[in-house]
Amino acid sequence: MIFKTFWRKKEKTKDKKSEIEIKTDVFKYRTDIEMRFTDLDMMGHVNNAMYFTYMEMARTKYWQQTIQWDWKKTGVVIGKAGINYMKPIHLGDKVSIYVRTSRIGNTSFDLEYVIVKTYNGKEVVCSKGKTVCVVYDYSTKSPIAIPQREREKMIEFEQLERN
Repeated sequence: MIFKTFWRKKEKTKDKKSEIEIKTDVFKYRTDIEMRFTDLDMMGHVNNAMYFTYMEMARTKYWQQTIQWDWKKTGVVIGKAGINYMKPIHLGDKVSIYVRTSRIGNTSFDLEYVIVKTYNGKEVVCSKGKTVCVVYDYSTKSPIAIPQREREKMIEFEQLERN
């Protein structure tokens, strides 16, 4: 019995998701992250959980340097966090993170992140993440409106449209 294998003659196609280009030029803030040996897993690359720590470090720097968020006055908690992994990061890689505010609501706002490494003089996207940040009053244990000062600083820095 002879079986024809038509599927072998088909031209291979790339996964459309792998062709999505992430544009870092829409980000106005970028910071370097120092990798530690303890960030690595037994396979020799940065453990997946560390990417969230890197995002936290970048988020804190972003808020301090661009928004000057007053932590003693107004708290922020993370309501949702997600990440897409694309390329591994290894010991010795120079890692940077782009951060931007992409949405501002009443009590929450979204931050987007692109984690890159420098390879042969070019930036290689390693992951893309997003967090939903909720402005939070620890005394009442509930969300509160984004303070006007911080809202204005985010809008001004990111050049977002006012609602």
